[in-house]
Amino acid sequence: WDTAGQEEYDRLRTLSYPQTNVFIICFSIASPPSYENVKHKWYPEVCHHCPSVPILLVGTKKDLRNNPETMKRLKEQNQAPITTQQGVSLSKQIRAVKY
Repeated sequence: WDTAGQEEYDRLRTLSYPQTNVFIICFSIASPPSYENVKHKWYPEVCHHCPSVPILLVGTKKDLRNNPETMKRLKEQNQAPITTQQGVSLSKQIRAVKY
């Protein structure tokens, strides 16, 4: 299942978790807040409901990592695209089987 991340779906989303074989948690390389959501929302939720199910961590929008517009927008917010090293580090923190 692909589930929505909006808060209004929090209770419904977890109904799709039973009998899950693997979780694919995604974040946008061009959005540091989505990276932080892995640690503060998605990983805790998955661990609470399905602690023994493997997790794959996926960084999306890799093409925007070196995009001038993306870099400018993030710089204006004192942010930068998520690096490969940050993705690998996060995957270890959440004990993902693969990044």
